[in-house]
Order: sequence, then C-alpha cells, then structure tokens
Amino acid sequence: MTVRAVVAPSARLVARSLVRVRTAPWAEHSRLFAVSDAGGWSVREDALHLEACSRRLGYSVAPASWARFASRQCVFVTSHFDALTPRWLDTSHRLATAYLHGRPGTPGFPEFDASFDMLRVQSMRFDRIQVTHAEMRELVLAAGVPEERVFRIPIGIDLAHFPLVTEDSRTQARAAFGLSRTAFVVGSFQKDGVGWAEGFEPKLIKGPDVLVRVLERAHARIPELHVLLTGPARGYVRRRLERLAIPYTHLQPQGRREVARAYRALDAYLVTSRQEGGPKAVLEAMATGIPLVTTRVGQAPDLVSDSVNGLLADVEDVDALTALVERARGDAAMTARLRVAGRETAEQYANERLDGLWADLLEGFLAHAD
Repeated sequence: MTVRAVVAPSARLVARSLVRVRTAPWAEHSRLFAVSDAGGWSVREDALHLEACSRRLGYSVAPASWARFASRQCVFVTSHFDALTPRWLDTSHRLATAYLHGRPGTPGFPEFDASFDMLRVQSMRFDRIQVTHAEMRELVLAAGVPEERVFRIPIGIDLAHFPLVTEDSRTQARAAFGLSRTAFVVGSFQKDGVGWAEGFEPKLIKGPDVLVRVLERAHARIPELHVLLTGPARGYVRRRLERLAIPYTHLQPQGRREVARAYRALDAYLVTSRQEGGPKAVLEAMATGIPLVTTRVGQAPDLVSDSVNGLLADVEDVDALTALVERARGDAAMTARLRVAGRETAEQYANERLDGLWADLLEGFLAHAD
C-alpha cells in the first residue's frame, strides 16, 4: 500500500468530520451547493453563474466540495450525467440538475440512453430540472418528471467579459495571436473530441466532421481563410485541417476574458453541432459583434433570427453552411446589421436579466437561511 493510498482516506475522514461539525447547525435545505462534474470546462462556469445568481437573490451558498459530506441541504448538479449516479441519488440532499442535451438513440452515445433510462426510474428524485430549449423539455417530461418541476431557463452571458469588438481591439487581438490583418479568420471554440486528452476521436454530436467539410469548401473559395480554434480535445479537427493544408491556430485560453479576446480576432464564428444545450458561443459571438453562422441546434433557433442577428442553416447542411460563411465575408452591409442586432440580443440574455427565471426555480427548492 502506498503512502498516497493511506493519506487520501485519512484526509477524506478529516474533511467529512470538519464539514459535519460546520454544517450541523444549518437548517434543512437552507444552503445551496452548485456542483460541476469532474471535467469542469463549461459546466464549471454554469455552477459559478448559479452561485452568483443565488447570492443576488438572497440565498446562502456553500462550497461545492462540502456537498458530499453534508446532509439534507440542496444540491444543483450542472451535468445530469453526473447527477444521475448513486453519488447523488443516494444522498439525503434535495436534488436539482440541468438536463441540457443527450437525445436517446443517438448512435455512438449509449450514455444518452442510460441517463434517460435512469431519469425515468428516478423521475421523482429531482425537485427541479433546468432545460434550455423545447426538445429537452419534452424529453424530460417524457421521462415522467412532473411538469411543475421542469424549468426552461436559457444559458445566459456575462456581458462584462464579452465587450463589443472595435477596430483597435481587433487589431490588438490579431497581433497577440500572430494572425494576419488580411486573413479571413473563422472561429470554432468548443470541445469536440472524446475525452480530455488529444481528442483524436470525434465527438460527433458537436459536428467536428461537418466543421472540417465546411472549412474545406470555404478554403477553396476563400484562399485567405485562417481557422482559430480554442478548447481542449481538438485533435480530430487539427489533424484534418493539417491534411487539407488549411492554416489554423489553436489557443488554450485561461478563463472567459481570454476567450473573449479570441472572438475579437474573428471575421465569423461557425457552429456545426448536431445537438447542444446552448451552445454558449451563440451569445458570445453576438455579444462581441462577430457574424454568427450556426446550425438550428439547441437554443440557437430561439435566439437567432436568420439574416437579422445571425445566420442559420439546417443540421448537417454543408452546402448552406459554406454559403453562409462566404456571405459573411462578402456582404459588409449585412455583417454591420448583424453586429448591431446581435449585441442587442445578447444584452437581453445577460445573466442578471435571467434572475427572475432562476428565482422561480429556487423558490420552494431552497429555503432562506435564518
């Protein structure tokens, strides 16, 4: 037995004891734990936003790391894949979760079926479930969750982190990333590989295969095309771009402010997903004033009016997506309109403006501390 194997259980015992002593005086269901999954990434941001919103609404928030050692409080798990496991189902906590994506029957994703089947079995275990669009609402209701426990709350945006791009900020961003001022830069900021390593196996619901096909066709018509990538597990896309001799830059930004600077270097942002809860990039691109080209996926159809504040295409429609990228390059008057209308849309979905919807969810779920 290693020293680490001995120390780790001892540390957990100490942590459990300290948390139980600290939380023992708390009234039942008076503290919120906003818990993200082990991977972090986007769902970690969701937990932080929920904590901030809950505090604005006057609720008490406790450290997420305490949740496993406390009892009879309120836990909101930002990933239903994590929430629908014994780790949380077997606790005494009052539970809520976000069910953002995962259509049963999706080829290559047996976890979608497993989660849905578990939700049907545990349909009364969750006091609250957040969904972001109509498809997931109908899915959760089909699993047997009572309608009054399902809350449709879109993914919002922290506008302070995503200011509108200016010529100066665009020039500065391109200089920082070593991008030519004359390149036509298309962005894709997501995690679209399986796992958390290189990601050479594509996560097909994110559409990385469609992304590469669109970029291949666009590059044939736009020789100055340059692709800007962020996010982990982009190995599949990177390899394909290298084989096609399409120039790209892959950044690893730390935090949303650095992601926002990456947006400011773009001429267009491209979403090619097949399934989504958001994606967050829809509002991020619009807030920054970057022309958005997206499939009709997740909450995008709720947010985007085609040719008004963004450009929409059907899922897997490579021809339409390519044509829209070309349009974003060639129609300056349209992109100017998208910039103004997109920012106006993003402002309507600022995180603080969604507090009322979260207040409805938290009412009756979480009690105010004495």
